[in-house]
Amino acid sequence: MTKDIKMPPKYDHSAVEDGQYQEWLDEGVFKPSGDQKAKPYSIVIPPPNVTGKLHLGHAWDTTLQDILIRQKRMLGYDTLWLPGMDHAGIATQAKVEAKLNAQGITRYDLGRYKFIEKVWEWKDDYAATIKKQWGKLGLSLDYSRERFTLDDGLSAAVRKVFVTLYKKGLIYRGEYIINWDPKARTALSDIEVIHKDDKGAFYHVKYPFTDGTKFNGKDYIEIATTRPETMFGDVAVAVNPTDERYKDIVGKKIRVPLVDREIPIIADAYVDKEFGTGMVKITPAHDPNDFNVGNRHDLKRINTMNEDATMNANAGKYEGMDRFTARKAMTDDLQAQGYMLKVDPIVHAVGHSERTGVQVESRLSTQWFVKMKPLAEQALKNQKTDDRVNFVPDRFEHTFDQWMENVHDWVISRQLWWGHRIPAWYNKQTGETYVGEEAPKDIENWEQDHDVLDTWFSSALWPFSTMGWPDTDAPDFKRYFPTNTLVTGYDIIFFWVARMIFQSLEFTGRRPFKDVLLHGLIRDEQGRKMSKSLGNGIDPMDVIDKYGADALRWFLSNGSTAGQDVRFSYAKIESAWNFINKIWNASRYVIMNLGEMEKPTLPDPAKWNLADRWILSKLNDLVKQVTDQFDKYNFGEAGRALYNFIWDDFCDWYIEMSKETLTGDDEDAKQNTRNVLAYVLDQTLRLLHPIMPFVTENIWQTMPHVGQSLVVADYPVDHPEFNDPKSESDMDSLIDLIKAVRNIRSEANAKMSSAVDILIKTDNQNLKDIFEGNQGYIQRFCHPKTLEVGSDVQVPKLAMTSVMTDAEVSIPLAELVDLNEEIKRLDGEIEQFEFEVQRAEKKLGNERFVQNAPEAVVNAEREKLEDNKAKLAATKQRQADLKAQ
Repeated sequence: MTKDIKMPPKYDHSAVEDGQYQEWLDEGVFKPSGDQKAKPYSIVIPPPNVTGKLHLGHAWDTTLQDILIRQKRMLGYDTLWLPGMDHAGIATQAKVEAKLNAQGITRYDLGRYKFIEKVWEWKDDYAATIKKQWGKLGLSLDYSRERFTLDDGLSAAVRKVFVTLYKKGLIYRGEYIINWDPKARTALSDIEVIHKDDKGAFYHVKYPFTDGTKFNGKDYIEIATTRPETMFGDVAVAVNPTDERYKDIVGKKIRVPLVDREIPIIADAYVDKEFGTGMVKITPAHDPNDFNVGNRHDLKRINTMNEDATMNANAGKYEGMDRFTARKAMTDDLQAQGYMLKVDPIVHAVGHSERTGVQVESRLSTQWFVKMKPLAEQALKNQKTDDRVNFVPDRFEHTFDQWMENVHDWVISRQLWWGHRIPAWYNKQTGETYVGEEAPKDIENWEQDHDVLDTWFSSALWPFSTMGWPDTDAPDFKRYFPTNTLVTGYDIIFFWVARMIFQSLEFTGRRPFKDVLLHGLIRDEQGRKMSKSLGNGIDPMDVIDKYGADALRWFLSNGSTAGQDVRFSYAKIESAWNFINKIWNASRYVIMNLGEMEKPTLPDPAKWNLADRWILSKLNDLVKQVTDQFDKYNFGEAGRALYNFIWDDFCDWYIEMSKETLTGDDEDAKQNTRNVLAYVLDQTLRLLHPIMPFVTENIWQTMPHVGQSLVVADYPVDHPEFNDPKSESDMDSLIDLIKAVRNIRSEANAKMSSAVDILIKTDNQNLKDIFEGNQGYIQRFCHPKTLEVGSDVQVPKLAMTSVMTDAEVSIPLAELVDLNEEIKRLDGEIEQFEFEVQRAEKKLGNERFVQNAPEAVVNAEREKLEDNKAKLAATKQRQADLKAQ
């Protein structure tokens, strides 16, 4: 009996997904359970920047988090997945400025506060877009706890951290060489600089002696530079103190070309005497190494550029020129005045701003810094304790260690308007500096620092500031911190992961998360990084519109190997959609055949037939495997196990075998089969739900069940009583028989539906019992005219034979088979069995394998060898018999 159901005959992802997310939100199923007896499990979302829409990397990252949180929620954990977004200082300000510039407006036209109002408008628009995209992806976030890095609570946490570090001497203000973005007009940290190969040149320039000194017969020394525009900032030329070539000219004076200024030749160990001429011009205001040399020799610092990389008054007649225009003009003048010796074109790595793309300048500037050494040492020390952060894959811990061991002080001030204003004020009368969480009381006498903090300063506090810290009695902080798992890309270990670790240790005394799962980048089908310039970017929302969120999520999770990149492929997305369609059709068949069932109830095990025992044992294997692989973050392996079970075991075999019972006359057997079908489908949907939430919820709601939503349904657990290795082995033998008969028919071009005599020669009594006891299945799948099983079965000479473990399956097909063709076909089987025998013998002949491999693996290899030897002997004998005819 079939029943009318809501499921249409074809899977339609749009219909399945439409409105479902809002239903989940209305039901409140994404919020923590509130069960204080349950074990807490928490994840904070890596906050996307409010600079634009989500990309495929975000989809991948959040899909993996959603899988984890959904599974843990179903397992009974008190789960919190906290959403939020990052203000992304320089990136967001650059976007808004570009929008205004297109209208002929600059931020300076608006002023600081009006400009910030415009940025908040941008933020509100894009935050709304991002939340819609989260919904389309099906992310089970608790929006009641949503945070933003510039909200009041997080701003208070930022001020607390800044002031505390300042008072401990770990934040200081000083004049140093920093990376400068002349387009955004702000400082950058080292890791915000990307080095790219650019065309350039070595300019070899004469620096004349001022007192008539001759060196190697010349009245000048030769200096090579890649940046002649910084020459006006030269304050010395340095040589290595051990360089015998120059010992006689140390202390001499030379003149900087194009400017009437004397500078000394000094000795400093920084100079590599083996590189180039072994003489280096020292420009402390434009090079970090030169800055250090200048400090050691008490040299003047002369800055030659403005904030926008135009030349300043120190550049003389070149004042106002862009740096590259000035370089060309100076090169021409050096040539005309006889100072230029030669120009050697080169290609060299030059720093560029990660955000604006322009060449970065090393520039002398007064900035705020974090003293990193004590914080780094604390983080490295913690990795040797039980409270360590576990890196997945663990090879990335080495990356973390290397960076922390070689870290430089972190420049945290940014010359921007959008961000956390630095909580420092300067007295207008005395020049005194005040640092505090709140403004000074007599505020009219104080002016606040105009700079804001690096975006990463606030996002480094994300795991605990979002939970209510610095209030250590905040309920969420007490219950859900430290968090359990951080999922993010390996490319921001330095930017974010490391900073969260040392800030969390410093301010909470705990690691911020137990595990950090690191994934790679999503590339196109050719392995290229997706970029606007290549035009190969993929909008995840377009993929969802065409194939559905579940198909995209399946692709992103099933293609995931921790730490590795993934290549996007529409063919794989289509394959995912086809798999979901297979699930849909199988589910529809099951539900249509459940009759008036109110709730699936497994029958008494005594009433289970072979197929029932087999599928329940395979299901239990699947539950254990998927749970284990999820715990190890091996989502791809979990997906493969699900795919193989659903497509092969459940759809291709059990469902097909169920038709034998459901079309029969035994009502009790029918009801038993319906219950097993319903139970296996129910459990499979629960296993699939974390990966494919929409389609599984839709199907589950169509089934007889008790429960509010699949989101909060119980996750499948191990049932030891289902384990039945013998039934699995027996069914494997039955499937091998069916496949053997099908292969023979295929080889002979015989119709699958035509009735044929099937002869099974075997001495194995268990096989005989299996085949004779399951003739209903053999009848359905093999269509035998007659079936003979035994050790004395007589096989006619004109027959096709397939050898399986402990049995030979033969079908007399005299009218279809050419004797010579059958002998030839058996040649192929003999060749394959010989290959397997040789492979196993070689493997078992390797002492290293036998000694080092687990005993079970070695024994399995030996059993395989003996099995293939038996098959080879039987096939050879069969061929010999045919040749003798």
